[in-house]
Amino acid sequence: MSAARRVPPGPPLTAGPGLFRKLATDRLGMMTYATRYGDAVRLRIGPKALYFFNHPDHAKHVLADNAGNYRKGIGLVQARRAIGDGLLTSEGELWRKQRRTIQPVFQNKRIAGQAGVIAAAGAALVDRLRAHEDGLPVDVAGEMTGLSLNVLGRTLLDADLGGFESIGHSFEAVQDLAMFEMVTLGTVPLWTPLPKQRRFWTADRDLRQVVDHLVADRLARGADGDDVVSRLIASTASEPDPAVARKRMRDELVTILLAGHETTASTLSWTFYFLDRHPEVRRRLQAEAVEVLGDRLPGYDDLRDLTYTAMVVQEVMRLRPPVWMLPRQAVSDDEVGGYRVPAGSDVLISPYTLHRHAAFWTDPERFDPDRFDPARPATRPRYAYIPFGAGPRFCVGNHLGMMEATFVIAMVVRDLRLALVPGYRAEPEPMLSLRVRGGLPMTVHAARPAQVGA
Repeated sequence: MSAARRVPPGPPLTAGPGLFRKLATDRLGMMTYATRYGDAVRLRIGPKALYFFNHPDHAKHVLADNAGNYRKGIGLVQARRAIGDGLLTSEGELWRKQRRTIQPVFQNKRIAGQAGVIAAAGAALVDRLRAHEDGLPVDVAGEMTGLSLNVLGRTLLDADLGGFESIGHSFEAVQDLAMFEMVTLGTVPLWTPLPKQRRFWTADRDLRQVVDHLVADRLARGADGDDVVSRLIASTASEPDPAVARKRMRDELVTILLAGHETTASTLSWTFYFLDRHPEVRRRLQAEAVEVLGDRLPGYDDLRDLTYTAMVVQEVMRLRPPVWMLPRQAVSDDEVGGYRVPAGSDVLISPYTLHRHAAFWTDPERFDPDRFDPARPATRPRYAYIPFGAGPRFCVGNHLGMMEATFVIAMVVRDLRLALVPGYRAEPEPMLSLRVRGGLPMTVHAARPAQVGA
């Protein structure tokens, strides 16, 4: 049999019902199960054949070298019905136009100018947490979500999102429907009056009102800024159909609101979980924060000196990558790793499993920030670690997200110690990001600089 006709190994057809259940209830387990069959696996689920590839060379081919042959796949195709054609789900010329519109907002010079905004938000977070010191537990995941939404509004939209308390609940409904769409492969019409659909209808109306308010507020203040809303207003001004212009505006802003805060909030939440589990890492991180920052707020130039903090964030994103799966669909026949991928096939690249590949990571389940010590030569392939994706669709907000995570973690750990409620199990929930299921209840305690090295 020629290489171009080889079919990847995989579980037997009789495993299909079990795989379907895993897709519905244990998506990370399904990815981990697939690795039993190697780096290239075909999973048959009913009429679907999913091609799972778990080698850096495979990721490089699909996401970068031959990215033009792949469009967004299972999950994101169905999510489009819930969140529209924003930067996360759009394709082709629409995506390229959206990317060109948004890209300048994320230029390094502009992001550097937002350091003060992030530092102020971090200081406000520390004050809120300190109010719970030695008291009842606080949901740290909820606090990180609120913080990330606030930072997103201030840095990207030039808007105060504090008055829109319903946004979080609306995005819960959107994500819930998006995952339902993935599990049912988009076979249930959106107009079906199921509970998930009804919650989504309410959320959709709410998010439309939020977007309309953001646009109206920006127009009232003058749409000549360099923020996302101003750029979207300018980019849709020439659209002859006002309804199309409104839809483009709505889809893009909803996507930015969702993707722009969810991934950072998830990373921050998981970081405080791992720091509680690894006090020696927390003490070392605190020592760095005290040495670099003293008692002042961080500034952009501090990023180069908060080296260990960045290493911690990178290791958290290795074990809990905010984007846990990168689904694609082949446009034309292709060959990946010597295996034929027919046109129309669903292809899965999972950072969650790739970041645990034993051939590229020593003791992969161990939490060890020193893996990312910049003084150590990196021996792993570039595509063994892809927390922000790769190729043309590399996350446009990676620099902003890293700065936010680095600043917030350093500021919180410098002053406070967060402890997980005894007996609570923090479980990952693979939605559009890999968040903590059900929240993260933690108690708040003082962590004075005198404790460094204790």
